[in-house]
Amino acid sequence: MKREDDFEIRRKHLANLSDEELYERFWKLTEEIVNPMVDLAYGNTSSSIERSVLLRMGFSSIESQAIVLEGLKAGLLGKGMGNVVLKYAQLKSAPYLEAGRELGEGKGWNEVTNLFGGDK
Repeated sequence: MKREDDFEIRRKHLANLSDEELYERFWKLTEEIVNPMVDLAYGNTSSSIERSVLLRMGFSSIESQAIVLEGLKAGLLGKGMGNVVLKYAQLKSAPYLEAGRELGEGKGWNEVTNLFGGDK
């Protein structure tokens, strides 16, 4: 099967555009394609993403797992576990690593859910 060459037909609507106009059109179309993915990523997370964030904050793998599991129980995973830890640390006027370890032990979630309005 031979493909019919229809390049000239398909490019008619672009033929009279300058390089600058083509550049702007490209980025406009790219933005239209990418925006739904950005919106999806902004509004959704997963346990593995949240563990990864906590690891980068300096928590161990075991501590990160415990914090995420407690966050899931509280219905706050969507708030971002790093954010939750930082807000709790501010509330307690404590270093965030200490605050996160408390959360991983199951302590402080009532205060956190009051801050964020979770399920617990």
